[in-house]
Amino acid sequence: MSVDAALQGAVLTITLDRPDKLNALDTAMHGELRAALERAAKPDVRAVVLTGAGRGFCVGQDLAEFREGAGDVAERLRTLFNPHVLAIRALDKAVVAAVNGPAAGAGLALALACDVRIASDEASFVPAFVAIGLVPDTGGTWFAQRLLGASRAFAWLATNRRLTAAEAQQWGLVEEVVPGAELAGRARSLAEVFASLPPRAVAETKRLLDAAASASLEEQLEAEARTQAELVGTPDFAERVAAFLEKRG
Repeated sequence: MSVDAALQGAVLTITLDRPDKLNALDTAMHGELRAALERAAKPDVRAVVLTGAGRGFCVGQDLAEFREGAGDVAERLRTLFNPHVLAIRALDKAVVAAVNGPAAGAGLALALACDVRIASDEASFVPAFVAIGLVPDTGGTWFAQRLLGASRAFAWLATNRRLTAAEAQQWGLVEEVVPGAELAGRARSLAEVFASLPPRAVAETKRLLDAAASASLEEQLEAEARTQAELVGTPDFAERVAAFLEKRG
């Protein structure tokens, strides 16, 4: 197995597990990652951590598979890579990327697709594509533009600048940087916070933020109002308000 999915409490930790290849993605690994993300959609999972084994997070495509030619790259992206990004965004729960080492190419895009990124002080973020005559894929352009703005995203992706964890935090790509030995525990504790929150509220916040970039202000205000009206009728809202008024918890 090259992808491990371990449930502890309500947190599912998905670990890319080809450490000798810096967790580069081969065809078999894609299938296992797809299955792990399907597992993450189950109702007993309230939050997800995505990380890598060994000294790397994920360096993207395993180029050893291209020894005899790349084949139909567009179809490969559509059937293998892009479904992972869509699955992460479709999850109605928080996904925390625990970036333990190099995140490059499509591996970087997977980290950017997550809701929150925490990095080891040994992590690095490398676009990789333009340097070899390609364009960023697996949603890399979409996420980088949203996180950084068009100008900074273009300069970073086009020049293939390697960002340290500290630089990524300064840019807003990473929420927090911790020593490598503390990363797993910190990522898990953050995931547990998300898992403890009202699940529908977390899910709808994720949906609203995804829609915000393409919505007008009027459309976003209406979406917020409509969603708020739905959530006011949920048991979570009633219980949390009662707990606040009764000074419980």
